Amino acid sequence: MRVVRVPVLLWENHDGSFTAARLDGADQPAAVASSPREARACLKRWVADQLERDGLDFEELLQPRLVETAVRVRPQYGTSAMRYPGARTIDLKVTGVAGRRRSGLCACSIPILGVRFDYHAEDSLQELVVSQVQATLHGMTPRELSRFLPPRRFWLEEFVVRKTAPATRVEARCPPNLARHAGPLTGRETRQHISRAWERDREVSDLVAALHRQRANVILVGEPGVGKTTLLVEAARKTEELWRKDAAASAGDGRPASRQKFWATTGTRLIAGAPYLGQWQQRCEEIVAELAEIQGYLCVGNLLELVRLGGTGGGDGLAAFFLPHVQRGELRMVTEATPGELDACRRLVPGLAELFHIVPVPALDVGQATRALSRICEQRATALQVAVEPGVPELVSKLFRRFMPYRPMPGPAAGFLAQGIERAVRDRRKTLGTADVQAQFVRETGLPELFLRDDLVLERLTVLARFRARVIGQDKACEVATDLVMTFKAGLNDPGRPVGALLFCGPTGVGKTELARALAQTFFGHLEESRRMVRLDMSEFAGPGSASRLLGDPHGPPGELIRKVRRQPFTVVLLDEIEKADPEVFDVLLGILDEGRLSDTYGRLTTFTSSLIVMTSNLGAAAREAPGFGAAASPSFAGAARAFFRPEFFNRLDAVVTFEPLAPESARRIVSKELAEISRREGLERARLELSWDEALVDRLVEVGFDSRYGARPLQRALESLVIAPLARLLSARPGLRNRRLRVVLRDDGRPEGVMPESRDARDPP
Repeated sequence: MRVVRVPVLLWENHDGSFTAARLDGADQPAAVASSPREARACLKRWVADQLERDGLDFEELLQPRLVETAVRVRPQYGTSAMRYPGARTIDLKVTGVAGRRRSGLCACSIPILGVRFDYHAEDSLQELVVSQVQATLHGMTPRELSRFLPPRRFWLEEFVVRKTAPATRVEARCPPNLARHAGPLTGRETRQHISRAWERDREVSDLVAALHRQRANVILVGEPGVGKTTLLVEAARKTEELWRKDAAASAGDGRPASRQKFWATTGTRLIAGAPYLGQWQQRCEEIVAELAEIQGYLCVGNLLELVRLGGTGGGDGLAAFFLPHVQRGELRMVTEATPGELDACRRLVPGLAELFHIVPVPALDVGQATRALSRICEQRATALQVAVEPGVPELVSKLFRRFMPYRPMPGPAAGFLAQGIERAVRDRRKTLGTADVQAQFVRETGLPELFLRDDLVLERLTVLARFRARVIGQDKACEVATDLVMTFKAGLNDPGRPVGALLFCGPTGVGKTELARALAQTFFGHLEESRRMVRLDMSEFAGPGSASRLLGDPHGPPGELIRKVRRQPFTVVLLDEIEKADPEVFDVLLGILDEGRLSDTYGRLTTFTSSLIVMTSNLGAAAREAPGFGAAASPSFAGAARAFFRPEFFNRLDAVVTFEPLAPESARRIVSKELAEISRREGLERARLELSWDEALVDRLVEVGFDSRYGARPLQRALESLVIAPLARLLSARPGLRNRRLRVVLRDDGRPEGVMPESRDARDPP
């Protein structure tokens, strides 16, 4: 038995995750996890598995040390035919690891760039790093260079693995390129994370027949989460068993073959670390040759990724490269796609889909999904030694059908159950109950428990009073918001549309945005409302091409709206001043308001059926004498909105909510509410100071803080100058002030004299 010491470079990514990478090769896999310990353990398992299964050797890097180098890179723009250097250079801080091989040669590795080189003289190391990095990054655009910005921090560690002596029976050696750029689909790690394909017996049999007897190329087509990968792994296991039996029978020695036939990879993995022209093409050629030698299958996780990556369009990407190999029968593939992605692939690479056998993977019905969840739950709980209360799978199925009907079963629900069981293990709980499931669902969606439980009663007057206390002087608008909440609580909202599509019309500064915040707090109030609201100023999307900016570049990252809704679909989307948006933006919103769905040019779907869409508009305000304060109500706002928006857009709105101009009494209530919120600020609560005021201060703030044109918007400026600034001066002058009641008073000329300590009802601390 030989002990192998493997040095590892770890770094903390900007998203809070950690990466562990080996240093003995420029083109080796790295492990990413939520903690350094998990990343290192994952990489160690991979190394140990490679040593045990394939006998791959790893050259140790002795005496490794970190090397930091500043490299100046000039980005470039243009096409493949013409390149235009940028006007400015970018200074990158590059961290590598230098050490010595057993042969005596010095070596340097930069895993984050996939660079490794040998050198002789120590004083030439910095210069060599600069030249190697500049050669690797040459010709890249600023967007491409952004992938190599330095992480937060680097450090070195190592782990030890033991290489056992080879077995007496000679095993088939693992194909080297497949080992680097793919992994066995039915390997040990996959078995640990992917369960059986419960309730899919017919689909598994059909897929095994296509793979085993027909040797067909296959595309599994279904919505995300329907179980395509689980179905493929199950069929691959059965197919490999049949092949091993066939090989044993033909050999006549009774010994089955042990070589893996199904190799899983992704488009990103195939081109990773291949910056030079023709490098990834050569790599893929070698992979095709190795698969042909073992008569294996290349399993690509997503067909659309294969189409998009590797070139500037579908015609010169990875899929176009593999197309002639598939046509000639030199390569067999299994891949996955959604129906929308498959249509996009047909358009981008004509003739590709016709070479594959299409296998539809429908979502499980309610009964099948519940039974599958029960089996998955039983299997997972037994492995982790956690008892699951009866009714937990049924509750999970019910919650997903009620609040996420757009998520096909059983994938998301199965992942949710697995997270609950693993959380119970981390919290050292022996049981997972229905209360734990509800608490986990509340954490993930933000929906209060009141909406999840039918036995809890929600009183309409309670909800209405909550809205009226927060949005003062807008009783009709609060009633509309209350009716929306009651409809959602009763489960009578249309599951095929957003939770609501509301247009708030009225003058500025009367509470439209505040009511949107109150809705976010009511619907998704488990977390901070700011995290449950996507707010966009539509005046920024008024020019041509605004729809593309709103959705994001099809060839790059999605826009802010798509990114945030995909990450958290349970949210309020607030579109301020919607009338200022470009007409193309309204065309995009038609699909969102009608079906709660939005597809990009590649068929990738974003769902808005768990979101509440709120739009604000000041249409009609210019025709009023006193738009914001003190004027009588008028129906001009709703009429102006109807005249401005196209009928097909206007008819998709659930309600047009007209906000009234603020009356003087409403203005006084708003001032009192704002003063009460100031008294609860951290600086006063920390010192246990109470704030009080008289009606003269309220009258003064109403006088200077409300405007006929801007409504209540000037109130914050008035509070800052007349209350908060004097209060801050007093606390700065008397830092030891504690346990007092402070009162704001006005001078004879009507200006605040400041915050004066009242008579004590508690002593100052000594």
